[in-house]
Amino acid sequence: MKNAVSTGAKAPADPRQPLSGFQYSRAQFEELVDLALSHAKQLGAADAAAEVSEGAGLSVSVRKGELENVERNRDKSLGVTVYLGQRRGNASTSDFSPAAIRQTVQAAYDIARFTAEDPVAGLPDPEDVADTYPELDLFHPWAITSDEAVAIARACEDAAFATSRQITNSEGAGVSAQQSHFFTAHLRGGERGRPGIFSGGYASSRHSLSVAPIAGKGAGMQRDYWYSSQRNPQDLATPEAVGRYAAERTLARLNGRKLATTECPVLFESPLAAGLLGAYVQATSGGALYRKTTFLADSLGKRVMARHLDIVEDPHIIGGKGSAPFDDEGVRTARRQVLSAGRVKGYFLSTYSARKLGLRTTGNAGGSHNLALTSRLTQPGDDLDAMLRKLGRGLFVTELMGQGVNYVTGDYSRGASGYWVENGRIAYPVQEITIAGNLRDMFLGIEAVGADAYNYGAKTVGSILVNRMKVAGS
Repeated sequence: MKNAVSTGAKAPADPRQPLSGFQYSRAQFEELVDLALSHAKQLGAADAAAEVSEGAGLSVSVRKGELENVERNRDKSLGVTVYLGQRRGNASTSDFSPAAIRQTVQAAYDIARFTAEDPVAGLPDPEDVADTYPELDLFHPWAITSDEAVAIARACEDAAFATSRQITNSEGAGVSAQQSHFFTAHLRGGERGRPGIFSGGYASSRHSLSVAPIAGKGAGMQRDYWYSSQRNPQDLATPEAVGRYAAERTLARLNGRKLATTECPVLFESPLAAGLLGAYVQATSGGALYRKTTFLADSLGKRVMARHLDIVEDPHIIGGKGSAPFDDEGVRTARRQVLSAGRVKGYFLSTYSARKLGLRTTGNAGGSHNLALTSRLTQPGDDLDAMLRKLGRGLFVTELMGQGVNYVTGDYSRGASGYWVENGRIAYPVQEITIAGNLRDMFLGIEAVGADAYNYGAKTVGSILVNRMKVAGS
């Protein structure tokens, strides 16, 4: 659905001109990085890395039609990492003057001098560096004024109130327009500008609209929310659609009941199912693996999920919210199979964590990129109604609370609310319950994944049906 507000023009092709909405140009960023790396070389560092970035944005919020907050943010930073053999020092500054940059490089150099040697510290290997990289259409600046943003937020909240007289209050509606760009480069063996020595950067944007209406009165009040988030503001849902859907979710929670403690199948709504995928990423990420702080340590090649499940990572989706032509270290990214038929095919590794594990970087310094979890059993007609029928009798979870996940043991315990389902149909809303299990058992016990795929940041997955969990109620 299209938004009526103009998106503005994209950045000029001339690297000497600042991108739309920014103060600094790509050429200026390159000059700042050149200065930092040149000074590192003068101090005697053969290897170093420097990155300069700038971010800008607008955020507004309204509540019950009244303006609550207008915030404009603009930030900038230059960070330098200096390597002296296998010793590493890092420093940063928001002052882009030549003197400040030299002082920052000196600080990083001094830190490296007095830091203990780390046998795996260093720049990524030349063969892993992205010498070339694709344009992924990640930058869509939103030329929106604060008055326009306020009007959109009000329209969203008004739509929620107009849905029903039972919508009596609101926690507010908000609009956010954010954009940033950066440039980074390496000094390797005292050299720059040749294959295997990284330099590059790009601009990106992220915009959102959200609202959280409240229904009912007194002890019977309920709230829920909904939002839309996209790189291109033209792809945002209309404020009316977001407001109505948020109100409908809130109304459906009225007259919630408690459950008696039981064990039953649990269906996770697709936005929450993305959290289960996120838990898998956390458990198979380099830092947790080499520190042995994960229940999935040494799981490469082993089956850790149900046999019908696959996970694919695709960093090069055009305009994708998790797309990246290279990772935070300048390592090339590529599409890969992370999980196949329930077996771990690859971890999420940076250069450092890969070296600690005796493996090769997977291009995941900074996180995962556009993950999709799918089931080989899913049929095109497996929408939410079909998934409720698969659930039969059990709990449909639409909200989770708390941070009750122990990644060392896999123990999982979260506050929850949602709906009790009988004979494949929602019977009534439930609240004030806790669901518990162990992620190892939950992953292996995934019986179905819905065709109601939802994109939550860098993760896309449909609703997930887990065969059995403990539900603690009254």
